[in-house]
Amino acid sequence: MLSKVLSACVIGIEAYLIEVEVDITSRGLPHFSIVGLPDIAVKESKDRVKAALKNVGLSFPLKQITINLAPADLKKEGSSFDLPIAIAIISAEGILPSNEIDDYVIVGELSLDGRIKPIRGSLPIALEAKRLIKKGIILPKDNAPEAAIVEGIDVYGFESLPEVVEFLKGNSNKEPFYIDIKSVMSECSIYEDDFSEVKGQEHVKRALEVAAAGSHNVLMIGPPGSGKTMLSKRIPTILPPMTFEEALETTKIHSVAGLLKNGQALLATRPFRSPHHTISDVALIGGGQLPRPGEVSLAHHGVLFLDELPEFKRSVLEVLRQPLENGVVTVSRAVATVVYPAQFMLISAMNPCPCGFYSDSRHQCTCTPSMITRYRSKISGPLMDRIDIHIEVPAVPFRELSNEHSGERSETIRERVIEARDIQLKRFKEDRIFANGQMKTKHIKKYCKLTEDAHKLLDTAMQRLALSARAYSRILKVSRTIADLDNAQDIKGYHIAEAIQYRTLDRGQM
Repeated sequence: MLSKVLSACVIGIEAYLIEVEVDITSRGLPHFSIVGLPDIAVKESKDRVKAALKNVGLSFPLKQITINLAPADLKKEGSSFDLPIAIAIISAEGILPSNEIDDYVIVGELSLDGRIKPIRGSLPIALEAKRLIKKGIILPKDNAPEAAIVEGIDVYGFESLPEVVEFLKGNSNKEPFYIDIKSVMSECSIYEDDFSEVKGQEHVKRALEVAAAGSHNVLMIGPPGSGKTMLSKRIPTILPPMTFEEALETTKIHSVAGLLKNGQALLATRPFRSPHHTISDVALIGGGQLPRPGEVSLAHHGVLFLDELPEFKRSVLEVLRQPLENGVVTVSRAVATVVYPAQFMLISAMNPCPCGFYSDSRHQCTCTPSMITRYRSKISGPLMDRIDIHIEVPAVPFRELSNEHSGERSETIRERVIEARDIQLKRFKEDRIFANGQMKTKHIKKYCKLTEDAHKLLDTAMQRLALSARAYSRILKVSRTIADLDNAQDIKGYHIAEAIQYRTLDRGQM
């Protein structure tokens, strides 16, 4: 007998509907085969399904069983096909009415005792089921909150195979899982850290406020223990709150990567990713034999923090150029070509020299000039081209560390950042960009209008500090953001003066 069940697989961050066809015949010797480009995990589902059916009191047919996963030319991976295969076998044996399973997309991994384990990618699967106007989706109970974020489709979460069988027989009054999106967005958008916890470093906080307001990439230079990592972790707290669309897209990526906690419905705080400097280029950018999102995609709509920037391999840093330029990552493999979103703020940190104490008045630097030059040259020019702000982070004096006074709260800084971003959104509504940090040459010419004193100051700085053309465009972009924070139409002299202070490496004052 033949039966069909709808399931789904995830490639990249998009889901594709898969038709699980099961044909059972009593002629010939017992045999079980799966066709349709299954990977090893899918092929092993035979043993999991057989044990699960036996342990919940259902018989596994000792017949010729052929399972086809259509379309046959699409690579299938993972254990999420266990449940649909089991349901299709039960239906082919006449235990379930076939008309009851046609309108559901079914996914889930089976344990040997019939329990249903959580899977990856339930959110994109729910989105695809809604797009194809299916009645509902049946999946593990732990994945139900995540899938229920998608409105307009019934989501049923189950803990065991017998529960699913009873539901499809019509013997269960199971209600669809419901979630209040507004309350989830409110509950999940709370940050644990706050800028008020950082002692001193007021000029660095100001630079990071400017960076957040204009979505500028930042390089912090300072000795060990000066607070670079502490400051970086708090940057997401001053970025504008995530919209529901941003949260949905970010959650999709983390769902596919399997990073959502069981029962977590939505990722509504901006991601902060901090990979170790020993990371490979594949782990950073994404890929593998079966492509997975990398750190740059996991930081989508958030912050990617690279500590000890010169310690990263040169090849690893060079792969950052495409996502920094285009906001996406294209990964091509023999089995598939996938595109991952990767729109993030790059926050990087480094010591001023190999020993870390160059320009530190409390410690003596042991590095020679050639060692310092070699250390800094590990960061290529093309990568530096994409970093707008260089800021020196000195060690914090004891009097500031012991000071009881707290600085500004993240919420206060965020309000100014939101106001500046609103100005930019209106300015760029027809340019397909959303912040000053994304401006190209044509945008700089159009929107960076200087007053006479600003023009004179920039001219003087270019000559006396021997600033490059690269520094010139970066100064204009940053000064445009400073002017937006000041709610000024044109860029004034003091906006240019502040922007020049954020080009430490170009000024050669380290």
